[in-house]
Amino acid sequence: MDFNSLLKPIVSLGGLGLLFGSGLAVASRVFAVEVDPKVEQIRDALPGANCGACGYPGCDAFADGVAKGEAPANGCPVGGEEASSKIADIMGVDAGSSEKKVARVLCSGNNSKAKEKLEYTGIKDCKAAAMVQGGSKSCQFGCLGLGTCVDACNFDAIYIEDGIAKIDPEKCTSCGACLETCPKDVIGWVPYGQDVVVDCNSKDKGKEVKNGCSVGCIGCQLCVKACPFDAIEFEDNLAKINYDKCENCMLCAEKCPTNAIWANFENRKKAKIKEDDCIGCTICAKKCPVDAIEGEVKKVHKVDEEKCIGCGVCEEKCPKDAIEMK
Repeated sequence: MDFNSLLKPIVSLGGLGLLFGSGLAVASRVFAVEVDPKVEQIRDALPGANCGACGYPGCDAFADGVAKGEAPANGCPVGGEEASSKIADIMGVDAGSSEKKVARVLCSGNNSKAKEKLEYTGIKDCKAAAMVQGGSKSCQFGCLGLGTCVDACNFDAIYIEDGIAKIDPEKCTSCGACLETCPKDVIGWVPYGQDVVVDCNSKDKGKEVKNGCSVGCIGCQLCVKACPFDAIEFEDNLAKINYDKCENCMLCAEKCPTNAIWANFENRKKAKIKEDDCIGCTICAKKCPVDAIEGEVKKVHKVDEEKCIGCGVCEEKCPKDAIEMK
């Protein structure tokens, strides 16, 4: 075999490789896109759910938006305060408030509490069932419990229990997929850790609600009258909680005659006065909405635990930090 006949194509290919390589090297420098180092730092501070709850298609896009000043440091509802604080430090700004919100099925009308108006035997899908006279339940606003939201959730946060959907707040990433897919609009946002929620979505009047469900809001407005913080609003025959005003005192849940308002009573706290720190200024007694604190001026005050609703107002107002919630 002639060595020269092999050498020529080898040299030619080598030369072409060198030429193209040089061209790519030059092009990479000429057309290089400068990457802001903050983008990678912000991306590392995010939880990586890529859920889109921030309004961007993913964590990378959100990080780029924050670095460019187009997205707020507290724009990730999944990461909450921890992620917001890290991002704020990276950007050198104030994180602001970024309380995480989670999805919740605002309906307690399970198989034993909500009446059926027909027997549905079609496709196991809420959207399909809703096309048949609005679904099987008497309440046109109730959860149909066929699991369309379960299929839509990519984080295994939703399950069906006794004919109604339930959402695990620990697994919920606030992506909003379940809200978009629910044909009944019975899923809403509530603050993570909220201890009081109106678990009803019905806009019907009281008599009609009673006929269809034993745990629906009947519009009696006893909760509105009971709330010492004006946190209960009433609209379209339905009680709603203004979470910005709510102190989780749970008085509304205690007064609700149908148990349409859910409350985590196990998490209810009581005020405790630290005797060594109390100066008897009486501010706590004056601010308590239920008169649960008593005591004379310049003497240690006491809390009546039977009256205390755990709202925490006294703790907030005490100038000596002599009150703690336990």
